[in-house]
Amino acid sequence: METSSVSKLQFAFLCLALWLGSQLVRVHCSVTYDRKAVLINGQRRILFSGSIHYPRSTPDMWEDLIHKAKEGGLDVIETYVFWNVHEPSPGNYNFEERYDLVRFVKTIQKAGLYAHLRIGPYVCAEWNFGGFPVWLKYVPGISFRTDNEPFKRAMQGFTEKIVGMMKSERLYESQGGPIILSQIENEYGAQSKLLGPAGQNYVNWAAKMAVETGTGVPWVMCKEDDAPDPVINTCNGFYCDYFTPNRPYKPSIWTEAWSGWFSEFGGPIHERPVQDLAFAVARFIQKGGSFVNYYMYHGGTNFGRTAGGPFITTSYDYDAPLDEYGLIRQPKYGHLKELHKAIKMCERPLVSTDPVVTSLGNFQQAYVYSTESGDCAAFLSNYDTKSSIRVMFNNLHYNIPPWSISILPDCRNVVFNTAKVGVQTSQMLMLPTNTHMFSWESFDEDISSLDDSSATITTSGLLEQINVTRDTSDYLWYITSVDIGSSESFLHGRKLPTLIVQSTGHAVHVFINGQLSGSAYGTREDRRFTYTGTVNLRAGTNRVALLSVAVGLQNVGGHFETWNTGILGPVVLRGLDQGKWDLSWQKWTYQVGLKGEAMNLASPNGISSVEWMQSALVSDKNQPLTWHKTYFDAPEGDEPLALDMEGMGKGQIWINGLSIGRYWTALATGNCNGCSYAGSFRPPKCQVGCGQPTQRWYHVPRSWLKPNHNLLVIFEELGGDPSGISLVKRSVSSVCADVSEYHPNIRNWHIENYGKSEEFHPPKVHLHCSPGQTISSIKFASFGTPLGTCGNYEQGVCHSPASYAILEKKCIGKPRCTVTVSNSNFGQDPCPNVLKRLSVEAVCAPTATNWRG
Repeated sequence: METSSVSKLQFAFLCLALWLGSQLVRVHCSVTYDRKAVLINGQRRILFSGSIHYPRSTPDMWEDLIHKAKEGGLDVIETYVFWNVHEPSPGNYNFEERYDLVRFVKTIQKAGLYAHLRIGPYVCAEWNFGGFPVWLKYVPGISFRTDNEPFKRAMQGFTEKIVGMMKSERLYESQGGPIILSQIENEYGAQSKLLGPAGQNYVNWAAKMAVETGTGVPWVMCKEDDAPDPVINTCNGFYCDYFTPNRPYKPSIWTEAWSGWFSEFGGPIHERPVQDLAFAVARFIQKGGSFVNYYMYHGGTNFGRTAGGPFITTSYDYDAPLDEYGLIRQPKYGHLKELHKAIKMCERPLVSTDPVVTSLGNFQQAYVYSTESGDCAAFLSNYDTKSSIRVMFNNLHYNIPPWSISILPDCRNVVFNTAKVGVQTSQMLMLPTNTHMFSWESFDEDISSLDDSSATITTSGLLEQINVTRDTSDYLWYITSVDIGSSESFLHGRKLPTLIVQSTGHAVHVFINGQLSGSAYGTREDRRFTYTGTVNLRAGTNRVALLSVAVGLQNVGGHFETWNTGILGPVVLRGLDQGKWDLSWQKWTYQVGLKGEAMNLASPNGISSVEWMQSALVSDKNQPLTWHKTYFDAPEGDEPLALDMEGMGKGQIWINGLSIGRYWTALATGNCNGCSYAGSFRPPKCQVGCGQPTQRWYHVPRSWLKPNHNLLVIFEELGGDPSGISLVKRSVSSVCADVSEYHPNIRNWHIENYGKSEEFHPPKVHLHCSPGQTISSIKFASFGTPLGTCGNYEQGVCHSPASYAILEKKCIGKPRCTVTVSNSNFGQDPCPNVLKRLSVEAVCAPTATNWRG
């Protein structure tokens, strides 16, 4: 281990001297860094971390999520701190329930893990307004994220508030707590370059301000090449093996290894193959990286109106190792767990020396870490995207699949290959529960009396939406009137006039005389759009009511606080006898939000303020702007729950007054033509779900439910039949495994026999269902040369006749089973001198004596 005083940068984080009363007390500083790694209590560490955002789950989920992360081989839990939920109005703070940051960090501490607190306070994160409170936009003279005194004053105030809270609870590692790193700002590099000196001055100020808070742990800035000492600049991306810190004495830290990608309404679901993710991590480690954080490890749910974008879905699943509901996603979780074990076996040489790199072919390399004490670890890489390669290393032959790395903790035995997945694949389904909705009742928004309210304002011209609503509601009514003479040609059989509405985002519903005439939407990439549609006007005064809808405020972009939302025009009628009629500058009346929102119809205390009608008696089931309510009892069991919103359009959901979030059953368009793990990953590469609703199911936390009489309220913008809504549970339906005879096996290497040959341990297939389930049948089993993937296996030319019998004997009726992949286990060799594999698909079902709806 190196002891260079420069490389350890001890000048940056010397032990702090604090005044307590009049007595000077030395506080031991236990987190430093050098060019190789973060040092905790003087020890260099290879650290694996995972992002779990506390507001995107519920407090009763936190302990289980963190426990699963630890079991998955993580050392650190990372989270942003979300300014807008903590300070909803200036000086008024909220750290309750999902926003209880101290409780979350203490839960991490209880599990024996470290924490990385990314204070920002800009977070991006596909979160509403990037985490900034909307009131900040209206501070006089403010300009976000630049050398601007009003912004810096507000940012410093919130940063010091959070640091002060953590210090008072003694949660920094320097105080005996779990926090080993903190982040200031977030992905600012590109913005800094655009702003020039103002951007660099801001970066220097932010770094100095953060360090002076005296946390006793290092600070980082991600995607900020100019991060000044002692702040560490770090990397975000799908791959970070190209990354080099801006100083030779700083470690290589990967703050965001993107485990998947977010989804947007109307778009497909993005899935990143675990083989590629593992390959990316191994590439980073083999080149000297020492800290990897998966963004996300659990993505969770954008409850309420927290989703940003715009158009980000309520689900923030992110194809993470733990799915939105907190269930383990296999094989991603298990394969990464084995990767972490393999790399931790190499930790001693990795943090003690630099690699010797040798070429093994045109696209193949060996990175070898060896120490004077005899430790040796090797990474054999194959960057070819199409072909496996047989290489010679240390006088032995090794087969390396395409786009993969083999890890040899003793420079001899392969214990892991990033492309060879040996853990099971779990197939999840949404299954019916025994819960039925009580009768539905409905209430229509009263469009006819919109401008009768004292809550309206009237002015000439079109106003920007957020300036009016201050984001207290997604909805803003723009109302005006049009007088049509009885002699107009369209009233006498000619073509109807056309209304053209130009909007800066994000959606609009057009009502003419109280009837929905049409709707239009932007996209996340282009929130601006134009509505064009014929309108059925009548002689006399016609009321034009435009309901402008925000679908999450922007969270990224240069000075996005200046971006507009809503209808700024022009708004034009074409096809009248007079030609074009520009309505943009006539008198408009504005109403913020819906009447149902003002009457708090989503709350158990507010539902009695109106008369509801039995939905079965409503003649038009597709009436727009309708509130629906019903009650239901909580189902038994502990499986995660969701609402199936098939048959509905677009709107919002509340349960017992708590907002599940926005729903929209818009169909996904994209390119869902399969996916190969090999080759660089980008979001367009591996898409699924085309032609289906981007999000059909909406997470219902069990902690939000009472045993009986839970209130469900839906607001539907477009029209839909609520009788089709159902409560479902998420569960494993089947499990698969596909393992070859010579699959890399950690059991084939022990540090006691470092580099020596020993008895070969044949690999095994491990199958396990969810708690409360057992294996009810074997859908497929073949030891030989089977073909296909999970859910689509087929027998190959070679097949052991005993395959089904062996699997059924070992697995049926059990919650989990293990089967050795060897000729002896299946009676005889079905095809000598051929590499064989065992492919299995087993069906999981509720235990017969433990069935729960």
